[in-house]
Amino acid sequence: MEKVGIKDIAARAGVSIATVSHAFRNPGRVSDKTRARVLEAASELGYTPNRQAVSLRTARSGNIVVIIPDIADSYNSEIIKGIEAVARNRGYAVLLGDTQGAEEREREFANMVQSQQADGIILMSNNVPFDIEPDTPIEDIPPIVNGCEFAGHPGILSVSIDDKQGGKDAINHLLELGHRDIGVITGDRNSTSTQRRLEGFREAMHEAGAEPDENLIIYGTYEADMGEAAATELLVRKKRPTAIFCLSDELALGCMYSLRTAGFSVPDDISVIGFDDIAFARYFSPPLTTIAQPAEAIGRTCTELLLDLIDGKRPKSNRFILPHALIVRSSTKRIN
Repeated sequence: MEKVGIKDIAARAGVSIATVSHAFRNPGRVSDKTRARVLEAASELGYTPNRQAVSLRTARSGNIVVIIPDIADSYNSEIIKGIEAVARNRGYAVLLGDTQGAEEREREFANMVQSQQADGIILMSNNVPFDIEPDTPIEDIPPIVNGCEFAGHPGILSVSIDDKQGGKDAINHLLELGHRDIGVITGDRNSTSTQRRLEGFREAMHEAGAEPDENLIIYGTYEADMGEAAATELLVRKKRPTAIFCLSDELALGCMYSLRTAGFSVPDDISVIGFDDIAFARYFSPPLTTIAQPAEAIGRTCTELLLDLIDGKRPKSNRFILPHALIVRSSTKRIN
């Protein structure tokens, strides 16, 4: 027998899904007549309401869980710093879930909310770590805020920069320096940040009348050793790039190491631009031109939003875009 959901009840009672949700969770927002009709439909269908969201608001643990792919990543460490500062100020402890990108681990940490070991989730991944449908009412979703990636459900709050514009800004900088043969080293192709930055790359190239060379795009992961391997691969392509756009500073670090090892000078032979502006970007050799993300502010904003959700305060908007900036240093140069 198929599981009965509130969508089925709404159809039976002739009301909206939101009305069904309010009838169970916020009875004061619907009339007695409407609530009676909803309850009758639920009874006829044998529906038992999910009490998870209710229990989360009545039994507090004083903890929030942060689900993050790699806590050792320099960019992620800045986000964690912002999360810790706000959580501590508001009386919460932070439980860090280092998943190494494993969905099973993400679900294990998310279950801490279901078991009331934590009151909400900050998610630094594009995977929703529990089963929800696109039409699931926000009242039935545990308190969760997504940072830097978009998790795909319209009811989940997200905090990020405009990744597409960041990608465009990086490529426009290279185009202004005369580069047209531009290589790209990406992170996970399923990541929304990867997809949006690549959109910016392609759009900037098209607007400049330059055709992006798909053979110069290397897909991988957001790690330094991936940058090293990808740069080595780009060097032996039939058309070698004059500049490389790395979709993270960690990738740029590995990329620059590979170029130096192969005897190429950055930026005299090949320019390199990164993304993130991690704390060590200015100490690269040469200092790295990059797109700066306000990582600590992203962590702070995610935490403020999450703790407000836990307190029953929901913002009017579900999407929060923070400013980014192009930081020009010595790793990019005008082409001769």
